[in-house]
Amino acid sequence: MIKLIIKFIEKQAGDNLRCPYCNSEDSRVLESRAAEEGKSVRRRRECIKCLRRFTTFEYVEMVPLLVIKRDGSREIFSRKKLLEGILKACEKRPVPIEEIEKLVNKIELYFQNSSEKEIPSGFIGEKVMDELKYLDEVAYIRFASIYREFKDINSFMEEAKKFLGEIKN
Repeated sequence: MIKLIIKFIEKQAGDNLRCPYCNSEDSRVLESRAAEEGKSVRRRRECIKCLRRFTTFEYVEMVPLLVIKRDGSREIFSRKKLLEGILKACEKRPVPIEEIEKLVNKIELYFQNSSEKEIPSGFIGEKVMDELKYLDEVAYIRFASIYREFKDINSFMEEAKKFLGEIKN
């Protein structure tokens, strides 16, 4: 289950939702609608005390994922790094950027929906390879060659044979 934190972003600074005119904490919602392509909720409010109207935006903030690197260090999950790695594997391949973005979204959502908030980098690499198999075979082999750190042609051929066996089944 995703842990969500609702955060009110106001036009003025402060921890509580307050009327920007009289500073009262009492308001009522007049209208709500999706904003920013569904990434936030725009609420039109009216202050109970001064009867003036103002707008607030409500955003969903995800709990950040931590990646446990091979050396044991931790860093915040980077969508940008994931995208760059997949783009590199798909370089000069007939894979539309929209498909790559869908793949990145799918992988990020997969880990956001997991109960774990600290994910070993190896799990991320394996998930990318699982998804690349179906997107582009050459991109899969390229990504695997860097991720698995092939030492020689034999280790490369073993991975290629394993991949071909999975495709036939």
